[in-house]
Amino acid sequence: FECDSKSRPPWVVVLWVGTHNHGHTAEQICGGIMAIVQLIKDKLPKKLPVLSCMLPRGKMRTCPPPYASLLNVDPGFVHSDGSISHQDLYDFLHLTPQGYQAVCQPLHAHLTGLLEKQSAPLLKHY
Repeated sequence: FECDSKSRPPWVVVLWVGTHNHGHTAEQICGGIMAIVQLIKDKLPKKLPVLSCMLPRGKMRTCPPPYASLLNVDPGFVHSDGSISHQDLYDFLHLTPQGYQAVCQPLHAHLTGLLEKQSAPLLKHY
């Protein structure tokens, strides 16, 4: 794990992992995600990792560690009849452009809120 710039560390770190761990148990996937979140926290102790929920799958919701922010981007993907549209997930796993739009809008709002709390100078340029 390396920051792209030593002179300008990131304000937030967005972590979106776990989708392609087909051959792993839930415990292995969770352990790997927790290890990555801990690594981010060790390298950037003053930053709040944003952990994006995976898109709908499985029966149980998992909770983030107390030192990370959880972003749930999936409410719009599952329709009232329980179906998921191929217009959002073309193969019911990978996002379409429309699906990315649905994910990125709440991500943008979430990051904007976090950055405003930190008085991030980046926001003042837009």
